[in-house]
Amino acid sequence: MFSEKKILIGIAGGIAAYKAAELVRQFKKNSAKVRVMMTQAALNFITPLTLGTLSENPVLLDLFSQEENQSTVHIDWARWPDVIILCPATLNVVGKIASGIADDAVTTTILASTAPVIFCPAMNKEMYANKIYQANQEKLISNGYHFVAPGKGELACGEEGWGRLAELEDILSEAKRVLFGDQALKGKKVLITAGPTREPIDPVRFISNRSSGKMGFALAEAAVMRGADVTLVSGPGCLKPFPGIRFISVQTATEMANQVAGCLPEADVLVMAAAVSDYRPKVSSARKIKKDDVGFAIEIERNDDILLKASENKGSRIHVGFSVETENEIENSLCKLRKKDLDLIVVNNPLEDGSGFEWDTNKVCLIDKAERVERYPLLSKSELADRILDKMIGLLKTEQ
Repeated sequence: MFSEKKILIGIAGGIAAYKAAELVRQFKKNSAKVRVMMTQAALNFITPLTLGTLSENPVLLDLFSQEENQSTVHIDWARWPDVIILCPATLNVVGKIASGIADDAVTTTILASTAPVIFCPAMNKEMYANKIYQANQEKLISNGYHFVAPGKGELACGEEGWGRLAELEDILSEAKRVLFGDQALKGKKVLITAGPTREPIDPVRFISNRSSGKMGFALAEAAVMRGADVTLVSGPGCLKPFPGIRFISVQTATEMANQVAGCLPEADVLVMAAAVSDYRPKVSSARKIKKDDVGFAIEIERNDDILLKASENKGSRIHVGFSVETENEIENSLCKLRKKDLDLIVVNNPLEDGSGFEWDTNKVCLIDKAERVERYPLLSKSELADRILDKMIGLLKTEQ
């Protein structure tokens, strides 16, 4: 993920400093080059030996260390990274940087750098809520600095509230967004569906399919990375949405249809990546149906076609559909493209190795409104999401 990227991690004096060791390890695991700098207070919580061993680099502790041969070490370190991450960011260090105070290796290096800076605040709930801290945070945000909001839960002092260091996964995601994101979809509202739906037979059984939601989640992440305002409506699954996504969880096709209908009027783009059940039981039993029930049968009825319904009031909105076919893929998908007034359809055959449901990869072809067919080799779903968004951005520019 971070191959050859240069990550400078600053550590301030808070109990969450111990988590920075795992953050260093994760960046190294993802092929980044990592350096670490520490405030003097941070030395009370974690040792430079630990961080130097994990980063495979010397740790910067002092601007005037005799181990450094030059007097401008802070400038050398400030020019080195692609991104600086302050983890944890304490009230004290945030206040210093917001006030332009540079009195140690960490604050001086950050204020001397032109690299993007990500603050990961961690502190007591009352310190986090303090109006002075909040004003300093807003001041830094208005000046282009980035923040990963802390979590809510049990704090080191035993109290409950906001102030826990964000999950490391969220910090890595923010670093990914800052390093690789762009603003190609800034100002655009993108509505994406993902995953399966479940149509209940009784309280313990349902009709569903093998969709994992991976493609839809990858598309949502890619859209956020490009600056879009993303709403993701997903059926049941175990995937965690990328930070910055408005996430709506649903179970049935009817619930998904209602959520899509509610969000659609404000959307510039609809991407229907969900594998929506075509049918539902006509009647769902309120009790578990026993194995020995005589004459057990399920009478089914059709669910509404969400994408077809959306096409009735499409206007200038871009619609992207997905087509899962096991035979006559192109012909069947062209019929869907025309019938549902799609601007782009993504076609895949789950019988091909590495394609379709549950895989991290997919092999697809894209068909646009002019019925031009473009085939892709087997790609990761994240790579494929970028290819689809490239096409989508081109369609948006054509509409303008």
